[in-house]
Amino acid sequence: MNYNEIGKTGMRVSNLSFGASSLGGVFHDIREAEGIKAVYTAVENGMNFIDVSPYYGHYKAETVLGKALKEIPRDKYYLSTKVGRYGKDGINTWDYSGKRATESVYESLERLHIEYIDLINVHDVEFSDMNQIVNETLPALVELKKKGIVGHVGITDLQLENLKWVIDHSEPGTVESVLNFCHYCLNDEKLTDYLDYFESKNIGIINA
Repeated sequence: MNYNEIGKTGMRVSNLSFGASSLGGVFHDIREAEGIKAVYTAVENGMNFIDVSPYYGHYKAETVLGKALKEIPRDKYYLSTKVGRYGKDGINTWDYSGKRATESVYESLERLHIEYIDLINVHDVEFSDMNQIVNETLPALVELKKKGIVGHVGITDLQLENLKWVIDHSEPGTVESVLNFCHYCLNDEKLTDYLDYFESKNIGIINA
């Protein structure tokens, strides 16, 4: 397994990592025991980066992942989760307020059975008022970083233009990583147009 650092975070993560949305039954129903075993297998075979969100399965993914993480030494993985997108009883909800972001982090800690989150992301900023992301959501997460509750702060989105806008309008160093999806694959390489920009800002890139 090859490992690379995410930007300047100091986190050297496996090139192939574990996306835990499937633990929430996002794509199809799962057997919980098999999902937990998949987490064990991934970590045992060198995957040391796990990405999840309260939104995946409307809290189910974090809940199932948390059951697995209770049995894995904390120094064996880096954990990434998110704030901003949620849901309950099949209904999707969005809340990018600083208050909800802070509450969400502590709720995730409980579901995941961990004491700190290595990387906290603002989930899919395209659904937000991006001014709120800059002026409220990100500052709330930075405060949690100062307290040692989270290690690093990032943002995610499908639209690369939105990621750049948030970075350009935030205090330098606030955004330490971006997660972008569907733009670095066989039929779409749009992400390559932004690589130099992200590198110039010392921002790590997670391709999903």
